[in-house]
Amino acid sequence: MNIIVIGGGAAGLMAAGTAAEQGANVTLFETNEKVGRKLFITGKGRCNVCNDCDAQEVLRNVPVNPRFLYSALGAFSPADVKAFFEEKGVALKTERGNRVFPVSDRASDIIDALFLWVKRTGVSIVHGTVSDVIIENGRVTGVRVGKKTYPADRVIVATGGASYPQTGSTGDGYRFAREAGHTVVPANPSLVPLVESGETCRSLMGLSLRNVQLTVFENEKKIYTDFGEMLFTHFGLSGPLVLSASAHMRHFGSKSYRVEIDLKPALDEKTLDRRLLADFDKHKNSDFINALGELLPRKLIPAVIEKSGIDPREKVNTITKKQRASLLRVLKCFPVEISGKRPIAEAIVTTGGVSVREVSPKTMESKKCSGLYFAGEVLDVDAYTGGFNLQIAWSTGRLAGLSAAQEEEQA
Repeated sequence: MNIIVIGGGAAGLMAAGTAAEQGANVTLFETNEKVGRKLFITGKGRCNVCNDCDAQEVLRNVPVNPRFLYSALGAFSPADVKAFFEEKGVALKTERGNRVFPVSDRASDIIDALFLWVKRTGVSIVHGTVSDVIIENGRVTGVRVGKKTYPADRVIVATGGASYPQTGSTGDGYRFAREAGHTVVPANPSLVPLVESGETCRSLMGLSLRNVQLTVFENEKKIYTDFGEMLFTHFGLSGPLVLSASAHMRHFGSKSYRVEIDLKPALDEKTLDRRLLADFDKHKNSDFINALGELLPRKLIPAVIEKSGIDPREKVNTITKKQRASLLRVLKCFPVEISGKRPIAEAIVTTGGVSVREVSPKTMESKKCSGLYFAGEVLDVDAYTGGFNLQIAWSTGRLAGLSAAQEEEQA
């Protein structure tokens, strides 16, 4: 009995090793020269393995189809993920927001542990691109790679979504699913940089801000806020804080979005006003543009002044209380109008994918085609940042591998 896994990312490696541990004969097909290529770039190359929380907290961070994951998370929780990697010799640590990383801060440690595990369990890794999943009479019979056919009793599709195509996520899994009769929800970018509708960000290109607070407004209603690090770019905004925010912005076209950046979140308005007065006193005979150097990065000062409406050449000792209040508003709520997201190729994950209504949540098997399984980002399930998307990959991959192998035994 043979199981073929398509895709050597997080979900595919987990599915392959799990099925092999159950005694199945497993072959894993990976397009790239090495497995786990996308894992290399997660968490800025550090790999945010999971989130140190319970299953319910994971589900609260899954905005699309969380109920589908009940069984998968019940069988392989964040605690199980941590235990899995620690048993493989990877020491882990927990950081802000309960994000779990290797102590070494190297994603390669996670990939190496997975690779050694799947090899030890007997998985055969073939570096080649699957062109077709062969289906006969409503059942999987194998896959085609070039002109060669590989027979299989079960096929697990773990090809990822359509984000970062250079890592191998080219959307092939969607095609395999459609050809098997599945509905595929159109893929859209999530966890992706944001595009500004104006020119403010272009003037600030390259400026990175730490420890700021970002708030997202959807049609003037506050929908998300968090602290962290961000970056101004030639097109708009990027950085960890912005990628997290983007996952909450899902209705471009029908709704308008604005982000507001609190440049000094550690100071309330009264404290910040006292700080301004002290700085103004030091520079009372200077032009306004020369009075903010101790408060803000030099590159940011012209943009803040422009939004405050104060003449940059006005003498500091003539600035009124009303003008100072306007400056305070900008410092606490620096506005950036957002017109959209960057292309899906730049997204960390995609929202959309194989409709979960047509996949069994208890086994990950297709309801349309016997012996066909799905795991990971190819499914229409995605989460916010913090290790939750990798948790989905581990949990669904584990369940798909177990289910396929167990059904092998029953067949």
